[in-house]
Amino acid sequence: MAHGRQPPRHQFLEVLVFCMLVHSQADAEIPRLAGGEPDFQGYWTNETETPLERPAQFAGRQSMTAAEAAQWRPGSAAGLTDLTDAENGFLDPDRGPPPKGGPIALEADWYFASGYVARVDGEYRTSLVIDPPDGKIPYAEDGRGRDFVSQALARTGLDAFAGPEVRPAGERCLLSVLSTAGPPMLPMSYNSNYQVVQTPDYVMIMAEMVNDVRIIRIDDRHRDPALYRWMGDSIGYWKGDTLVVETQNLHPQQSFRGSSAELTTTETFRYDDEGQLIYRVTLNDPAVYGQSWTAEVPMRRMPDGSRILEYACHEGNYSLVGALAGARRQEQDAEP
Repeated sequence: MAHGRQPPRHQFLEVLVFCMLVHSQADAEIPRLAGGEPDFQGYWTNETETPLERPAQFAGRQSMTAAEAAQWRPGSAAGLTDLTDAENGFLDPDRGPPPKGGPIALEADWYFASGYVARVDGEYRTSLVIDPPDGKIPYAEDGRGRDFVSQALARTGLDAFAGPEVRPAGERCLLSVLSTAGPPMLPMSYNSNYQVVQTPDYVMIMAEMVNDVRIIRIDDRHRDPALYRWMGDSIGYWKGDTLVVETQNLHPQQSFRGSSAELTTTETFRYDDEGQLIYRVTLNDPAVYGQSWTAEVPMRRMPDGSRILEYACHEGNYSLVGALAGARRQEQDAEP
């Protein structure tokens, strides 16, 4: 049996040393705690122009080209970006009221588009949902209407403005809007900023939105299922350089896209080659979703000197009082 010519032994050594250097350099790029775990501490943002679900124009495509990413403005098709631009521009003091029933850019005062399209492992994503492959949330055939508010309204026969108990938790300033704090920790158009603090036994993540704080216990067990809480009961463990977080026992009134109190999540946090913190979450709620589904969003370090600001949600917030007062007025007007 013929054998090929073997390279000199010193070449094997050179290759081995090179591989060791490459590995050590890559390893050194990950900041670490004294115990060797990756150090995720600091200030992060997951703000992005990439929508949660895939737009029709990108059907069948998980990624877009760099040229498409440079031009992408997600609200343009619905006229939302034009409306936001108008709200942020100079106002005519003599202009009339907006049309009745028309859209109002309520968040325009706080929305500052960065143009950042979520990029994971060099790929510009067309949606944060990566599984199922179509980039859509896979609702079960009879999965809608199983969240706490829908069930309460169906049971009592009341309407959605009957009282504060059946208004969304975010509107009542009880929890971050649109699940910014999580789980799942997904961005919205503003205040998608976080501070991470670590010890060997805990990871703390504070969201700027409503200043919600998650406490993740490392290498612990889940507590009694009867002890549900806002943001659930989260325990974590290290799998190599990836932090895995499992959450259950979420508060029944905490719902994301129709999820029920049976929702459980598995989250992972890892560094990528660009120094981003890649956040991935898988949601499992069989009664609501036909299958578990997964979203992924990069978190980028905020500039030096950044900090989390106070979010005084209740202060000057008249939306809940106004909405309920408006409903009572409609009831009075409808009386004989």
